Amino acid sequence: MSETLPDDPEIASPARAAIGEAVRQRLTRNPMVTRLPTDKAEMFLRHGLMSPKECAEMIDLIDSEAQPSKLFSGSANADYRTSWSCNMRIENPLVATVTKRIDTLLGIDPSWGELLQGQRYHPGQEYKVHCDYFPPRVHYWPVMRECGGQRVWTTMVYLGDVEEGGETEFPRIGIKVPPRRGTLLIWNNMRPDGSPNGETVHAALPVVRGVKHVLTHWIRERPWSSTPIP
Repeated sequence: MSETLPDDPEIASPARAAIGEAVRQRLTRNPMVTRLPTDKAEMFLRHGLMSPKECAEMIDLIDSEAQPSKLFSGSANADYRTSWSCNMRIENPLVATVTKRIDTLLGIDPSWGELLQGQRYHPGQEYKVHCDYFPPRVHYWPVMRECGGQRVWTTMVYLGDVEEGGETEFPRIGIKVPPRRGTLLIWNNMRPDGSPNGETVHAALPVVRGVKHVLTHWIRERPWSSTPIP
């Protein structure tokens, strides 16, 4: 099967471009969605995606499951990502409801979305500058290619306000998004031609006071599988 799939995650892709166009049009038509003022990337906010009660319940789920976060690359640099995280259980009715809500907002086939990942940051914890798309020549790309391909869109729900710090910073764009309870941040990891947009590198800035909880839902370019396709 691998011979029929794109060989390079960096090249332009009409299929990825088509996904971007479809999601872009859907979000632009939604009066509850706001586009952030930058021409370097496609970024959107949807306030009030989750109710305070839903956010509180999801925080409890994360706290009961979270373990020290790992880097996708397997890097031994323990200081790079110091949060705790967990994959949310899709059989939980609230997890299923929120997942469907995000997929419907974007107009994405549910099979293309990864499991929601819950993340928690205590004071001093952070995730330094990184990209969500899979860069070229990484050792794990052949596996990712087989189980859904490139991560084309990222969606992130903030589950609570943070007293100080904890912003999501896009240093090349010059935007910092503060955590606000129930708000969904959305961005396209690709350029309009379907190639990865390096301007979307971002960081979870250290929390100074309070605790930060978020949910992240990544969208792939094809149906996602948690294990490589045999």
